[in-house]
Amino acid sequence: MAAGDGLTVDQLAAANGLSPDTPLLAGSTLMIPPQTLGAEASEASLGETAPSGEEASSSAVEAASNTGSYVVQPGDTLSAIAARAGTSAAELAAVNGIDPNAPLLSGAVLRLSGASAEAAQPGTSGAEEAQAAEGSIGAPPYPTAETVNPSEVGSIASENGVPPSLAEAIAYQESGFNNDLTSSADARGVMQILPETWNWIGKALAGPTPLAPASAASNVRGGVLLLHSLLNETGGDPALAAAGYYQGLSSVLQEGQAPSTEEYVGNVLALQQQFGGE
Repeated sequence: MAAGDGLTVDQLAAANGLSPDTPLLAGSTLMIPPQTLGAEASEASLGETAPSGEEASSSAVEAASNTGSYVVQPGDTLSAIAARAGTSAAELAAVNGIDPNAPLLSGAVLRLSGASAEAAQPGTSGAEEAQAAEGSIGAPPYPTAETVNPSEVGSIASENGVPPSLAEAIAYQESGFNNDLTSSADARGVMQILPETWNWIGKALAGPTPLAPASAASNVRGGVLLLHSLLNETGGDPALAAAGYYQGLSSVLQEGQAPSTEEYVGNVLALQQQFGGE
């Protein structure tokens, strides 16, 4: 593949944050770095000098430190992200429950150790809002400064008839096991659940045990219940269930998978293997 694109194996590995000897995971996405002429043309078209990959990545990590999480970009390495976040690769790997020697997948979300993310609204402490959310069963999911580990996600998945490795892969892909995360689309918590979806899960799937809005474990349970429903509707197909989790199953069935959905599914299936799935 490297030779076909005019690159050396070392160049291709470096661009994707991999060791040249690392075995590739089926379904993983590799970035093909632009050649020098293409990069110069791109900069010229912008009319200004574009930041280098190192500068852009460093700025992204510094900005992410203010929110407590970082989305892995093509070419990132765990050690480089850790250094710019002011921590060690081992600590960053431990916080995110990942193997420090495993390849990073583009698009995965890392929780940055030591980062502080304030979810409270002005004039109200996070503890007060969490208490209010906890006391209101009908409230939407509330981001809290909690993380879960893969075994906790797997245990909840087993209890609800979902393959643990699939739930762990979804949780890692969505948030890096971080409950203190809210997306630009207002998806929240470990499993990144939208308020309207949370409301539907609570009414249609949760049964007699209500979902607790300010609980990371409850957020995991909500996502697991949704996965269980999707697996039932897709005949147990993990790829189609993952696509439905990301894009919405009706949209997938009617319109097919969007390119971003295909990439998401590929990452989830690769992560599922890392978490012990078949």
